[in-house]
Amino acid sequence: MGMTSETTTISRIGPVELAPSVQLKHGWTFLALAFFSISMITFVSIGQAYILNQNLGIPTHHQGTISGDLVFWTEIVTLLLFGPAGALMDRIGRKPVYTAGFLVLALAYILYPSAKNVAELTAYRMIYAVGVVAVTGGLATVLVDYPAERSRGKLIAIVGFLSGLGIVVLNQFYGSLPQRLVMRGFSGTAAGFWMHATVAATCLVIAVVAAVGLKGGTPVRHHERPTLGALLTSGIRHARNPRILLSYAAAFVARGDQSIIGTFVPLWGTTAGIAMGMPPAEAVKRGTLIFIISQAAALLWAPVIGPLIDRWNRVTALTVSMGLAAAGYLSLVLIGNPLDAWSAIFFVLLGIGQISAFLGSQSLIGQEAPKEARGSVIGAFNVSGAIGILLITMMGGRMFDGMSPKAPFLIVGMINLLVMGAGVFVRMKELKREASSSPG
Repeated sequence: MGMTSETTTISRIGPVELAPSVQLKHGWTFLALAFFSISMITFVSIGQAYILNQNLGIPTHHQGTISGDLVFWTEIVTLLLFGPAGALMDRIGRKPVYTAGFLVLALAYILYPSAKNVAELTAYRMIYAVGVVAVTGGLATVLVDYPAERSRGKLIAIVGFLSGLGIVVLNQFYGSLPQRLVMRGFSGTAAGFWMHATVAATCLVIAVVAAVGLKGGTPVRHHERPTLGALLTSGIRHARNPRILLSYAAAFVARGDQSIIGTFVPLWGTTAGIAMGMPPAEAVKRGTLIFIISQAAALLWAPVIGPLIDRWNRVTALTVSMGLAAAGYLSLVLIGNPLDAWSAIFFVLLGIGQISAFLGSQSLIGQEAPKEARGSVIGAFNVSGAIGILLITMMGGRMFDGMSPKAPFLIVGMINLLVMGAGVFVRMKELKREASSSPG
């Protein structure tokens, strides 16, 4: 009798209705994790720009290639692990995987400033990648698990808002920390160490929060779960659904969106500042600021686009989102110096496009992923994103150095246009099928 009441009790957080058996404690814990998860991941680019300039003294005309290669090796790890991590979440539950992710991020960040060369930095970046797999996989899968279907778009929008708020508040704090410490008499290297140590300590605290507050167990009873092999292959098998295939294509560019912005916006601002004669601490602070502008725009746009996603057909919503993303990326061709005040408007458009692509892709996969294989389908969704990041950043880093800092953004903008076209095609086929099956 108690089990029945647990599965039928419905909890609400504001306008969001939670799925049966998801308690308020679980919901509030997840919202706290949403605030920290993406900011703890995106910080790596801010810290890395500092280390490349202050600790390692890498010439600015090589930093795009090195940054792209570091992301490349990160994505090799994520590509290998996203599928197994999704299957693992279906087998042992979301909580232990999500919690472990923050512990691994803490380890990576405490090691990062000790790197003596790019090879060591690459090794620590690959440890970081293991944490990224667990944290992003946990975030995406819990985001699918926790809302009732009618509230899915609302919760996605709230999570997008909180993720953006976390990025704006926390990365602004961490990114400005070295300059404040240097002004207090710390050496540049020591300031970089304490910046990373502060982030690592934050990750440890959040791991404890996840371990205490998230819902335990798995979404289906043990005897209902498919075998591990079936879970690993189901993500690919479900791509026969055109909507799931479209969401995989959207992930290819939407996760690439976030990686390109996180990697190359702070780097572009930092290298521009160095070229203007700024010391590394000040250049990183200025580079962080333009990144923060884009994320603040995403933060404010999330509650606008989220309710629209709930009202629209999810394929239509994804198509519109990809169009907004394409416009944001391609507009950067008009920028001269990224640190000029008037350039801010283009970083605002970039942030709007980025969050639209993220929310549109998450809403479609959230609706279409079958409950018994959600971890695996979302694992395949993330694998597609990892492939996108791998290819885009490998090319983009070299084009950043060899052609223009704008080049990686233009690549992503054009791919967004292609996915938008695919969305139009899928939606038109659906409308044609609906028209032919309707009576009369």
